[in-house]
Amino acid sequence: MPPTPRPLRRLGFLTIGLFDAADPRRGHESTLEIIELGERLGFDSAWVRHRHLQYGISSPVAVLSAASQRTRRIELGTAVIPLGWENPLRLAEDLATVDLLSGGRLNPGVSVGPPMHFDQVKDALYPDTADAEDFGYGRVERLLDFVRGKPATDFSGAEGFEVFSDRVQPHSPGLGRRLWYGGGSLRSARWAGEHGMNLLTSSVVKAEEPEGPYDFAEIQLAQIRAFRAAHPDGEAARVSQGLVVIPTDSASPGQRARYEEYAAQRTPRTTAPQGPARLLFAPDLVGASAEIAGRLRAHAAFREVDEVAFALPFSFEHEDYVQILTDMATQLGPALGWQPST
Repeated sequence: MPPTPRPLRRLGFLTIGLFDAADPRRGHESTLEIIELGERLGFDSAWVRHRHLQYGISSPVAVLSAASQRTRRIELGTAVIPLGWENPLRLAEDLATVDLLSGGRLNPGVSVGPPMHFDQVKDALYPDTADAEDFGYGRVERLLDFVRGKPATDFSGAEGFEVFSDRVQPHSPGLGRRLWYGGGSLRSARWAGEHGMNLLTSSVVKAEEPEGPYDFAEIQLAQIRAFRAAHPDGEAARVSQGLVVIPTDSASPGQRARYEEYAAQRTPRTTAPQGPARLLFAPDLVGASAEIAGRLRAHAAFREVDEVAFALPFSFEHEDYVQILTDMATQLGPALGWQPST
């Protein structure tokens, strides 16, 4: 198998940050410890998922603010913040604040669409404006404008002892170039490119053709190329891939068995599009790093990227994540041509 034309330059990981309802602090502390471990292992980035009304991280910006004070180098990302739950102006303030506190390491990833189970949560989330809310790309455009420094009001200047700004404060100048869009369709990929964002791909894509063929890698490849064709930076536009990857080099026999069972339970959804949105899932990659590296080099979309944020499985134990991340950094990354950061 020929080497990938884009050697792996940046290695990251994505975690969901699950916790026990009876002891939520411990789960959040585990997430912070995993991020700290990632920095020690030389990972370039750590990303957290976003979950509302579930037992996962509901406030990723707050968690990453804490992580920024316990690390010094690793980049910190969200994958992704569903903007249907957010006020773009308030979110822009939070993002800029954490970016400054982190020394310019924040990589916010966002997505659009109405909140999950919207009919059940709209009265709590938008009791007076649910029918008027815009859950489309316009919500992202508002966030982009506020983060990039466009005026939020026509009022500024002094009023008594207080001074007002017409744009979001604080302003973090580099943050506008580090905004990511989490998309899995051709339309989203093109839109993200046209608006100068970076593209987060994952283990889910939309099967555009009703009759197939259903080749995950080829569908994702088409989206990456559409994104770059629309982006001002062209082939240099940043794309990160986020497949579920579970190296087993140092895993115990019990861990290997659980990892393989986990992947096997999820395999049926990879054979055909799922649901009305026609979502197609990639198989989880489980095995020795040398085997996984070979499968990735053969993956059409992976061959087009030079950075990844491999997703950690949802429901494993802290010790499992330690083993998986250690093997990623010491075995899989080097097998793909990556070198740890220091």
